[in-house]
Amino acid sequence: MPINQKPESNNQSEMQHTNALIHESSPYLLQHAHNPVNWYPWGEEAWNKAKSENKPVLISIGYSACHWCHVMEHESFEDDSTAELMNEYFVCIKVDREERPDIDQVYMSAVQLISGNGGWPLNCFTLPDGKPIYGGTYFPNASWKNVLRQLHTLYKNEPDKARQYAEELTHGIHQMDVIRPVHENEEFSKEILHRTISRWKKLLDQKEGGPNRAPKFPLPNNYEFLLRYAVTEQDDELNQHVQLTLKKMAYGGIYDQIGGGFARYSVDSIWKVPHFEKMLYDNAQLVSLYSKAYQQSGNSLYRDIVRQTLAWIEHEMTSEEGGFYSALDADSEGEEGKYYVWNKTELESLLGDDYQLIAAYYNVEGKGLWEHGNAILVRNEDDKTIADKFSISLNVLQQKIIHAQEILLKARAKRIRPGLDDKQLTSWNALMITAYCDAYNAFGDETYLNAAIKNASHLLKRVRQKDGGLMHSYKNGKAKINAYLEDYACIAEAFIALYSSTFDPVWLQEANSIAEYTLQHFYDQASGLFWFTSNLDPVLIARKKEINDNVIPASNSTMAKALYALGVHLEKPEYIAISKKMIHTVSKDMEQYGSGYSNWATLLMNFVYPVNEVVIIGPQAESMRKELMKKYLPNVLFAGCSTENNTLPLLTQRFVKDKTLLYVCRNKTCQLPVSTIPEVLQQLNHRD
Repeated sequence: MPINQKPESNNQSEMQHTNALIHESSPYLLQHAHNPVNWYPWGEEAWNKAKSENKPVLISIGYSACHWCHVMEHESFEDDSTAELMNEYFVCIKVDREERPDIDQVYMSAVQLISGNGGWPLNCFTLPDGKPIYGGTYFPNASWKNVLRQLHTLYKNEPDKARQYAEELTHGIHQMDVIRPVHENEEFSKEILHRTISRWKKLLDQKEGGPNRAPKFPLPNNYEFLLRYAVTEQDDELNQHVQLTLKKMAYGGIYDQIGGGFARYSVDSIWKVPHFEKMLYDNAQLVSLYSKAYQQSGNSLYRDIVRQTLAWIEHEMTSEEGGFYSALDADSEGEEGKYYVWNKTELESLLGDDYQLIAAYYNVEGKGLWEHGNAILVRNEDDKTIADKFSISLNVLQQKIIHAQEILLKARAKRIRPGLDDKQLTSWNALMITAYCDAYNAFGDETYLNAAIKNASHLLKRVRQKDGGLMHSYKNGKAKINAYLEDYACIAEAFIALYSSTFDPVWLQEANSIAEYTLQHFYDQASGLFWFTSNLDPVLIARKKEINDNVIPASNSTMAKALYALGVHLEKPEYIAISKKMIHTVSKDMEQYGSGYSNWATLLMNFVYPVNEVVIIGPQAESMRKELMKKYLPNVLFAGCSTENNTLPLLTQRFVKDKTLLYVCRNKTCQLPVSTIPEVLQQLNHRD
């Protein structure tokens, strides 16, 4: 079905209305194009109308895969009487938060100041100049109508009070981004990380993995840091928690046991019931996490998760050009999760004699039971345990599972599919490039590297601007919206990852160009951090900085990591100095809230547990690189080439004809070159 339609509203009455969103390309905006609300996209037309008619503005923000956005649309925005109030009292603007995260950041800050929390749908009311006066998230229709009437009355009868609210809220938004730069230059201490971990451990669920609360989000950058710290510090307790979390997520309903890929989060504490939407950014980072965990542990479960998830990405989320789509909806036929759940009768019919085995494997009649007689497929025991219970070999079990998955996938394909958000976001595509590189390093599958290179070439061709900048979104042959810091930071890291996986210096050159552009257009000299928006962008009521790591790491922490890596690869101490200053600025808050600074903490480890440079030069450079990168070596930066025709600083004057030599260096000091991988590993272990 067309991505801009929802099955529950695909009828003639919907088409009685058409608003200004009909000309947009965002699937989320197109979903609202036939609402009776006179929606406008963000732009001058809407704001000029508000000013000329002296009307307050409703800014309603969501995204295409958001379940509660759909609910509020159906209850309120498709209701004629509600739309009449909205149209009479307000100028109504719809915003796709994935296209315009800058707008979302500003008005999310306002709603958090008002209510203490936020989320989507995000609904914020403003003066005609964009300054907020009130806001919230989801409202039932009756409550929504009351809010509309009350705000209309306030604005009409007490305009001075409305302006006072707006000024106070706007001031609060600006205060949220006041950053006091740190001018100290002393070296970092491991104690910051030790104290961070000590506090963090108290918040972990040692039975089900993840945090000791619900809902549970799979925050990949949290576990990448925790894994690295656990291995570095030989913290077995923490390592066991990471492995437990990865296993529980892989066994849970949050993972699509039949088709691969993770849902956005689990609504409970046992990873069972997901919020069924699948986001590209989650799956990209989880592929990276499981690939690294496989390097560290050799656990075949992690390998299977990566392979199945990337197969889903290839078949359902990749364009012919090699771009990656954004999301799959949570809903189909107006019901959340309907596409993914099964009932016993259906499974018995499909699986025949194998039903009892598959039902036990996926807990269909036990832990997997959900609601309305449906089951979410979840695992509870490993393959060997199930094989022993049914007195069959491990190989026979695994063949039966593969066969059952094929049967169920074919049956599921006949269902009405969740809507696909087919816009391609630069930052999320870059995360996927990195994911494919990480999977290639762990498993050596050339198709993974080819997918990464194809996507990187696609982005450079489609979203790069003439001045070297980027665009944020691409769809139907057209790129739009000037890119944000997250796009530049993620692309820089992706290109560095491509260099490490190929030793092709063009990717370092591209990453450096991105870094230089970002420093020119986003860097704030006063704070030492980067603005989220370019100095070329139209000014909103506030210019924000993204500092806290979330489901996607903060664009500032990602940029700091990229600058550090480029500083080492290209011998640019000024890059490393900026990166170091950025950590100094945020490190004071790290130990209080480790989960919100985990990507920063990963970078901090580069300074307190210094990074090794492994340089491989000679005819066997590529094969040795592949062999070394199968191992979990998070404190190593790789560089290399097979010939002497390379001008990268780390490679100069190291080529010896007809020999392949490996150099292990740290802090501008190198050990004697060696010619075998065991010798390199011995040097790395000795140095650490």
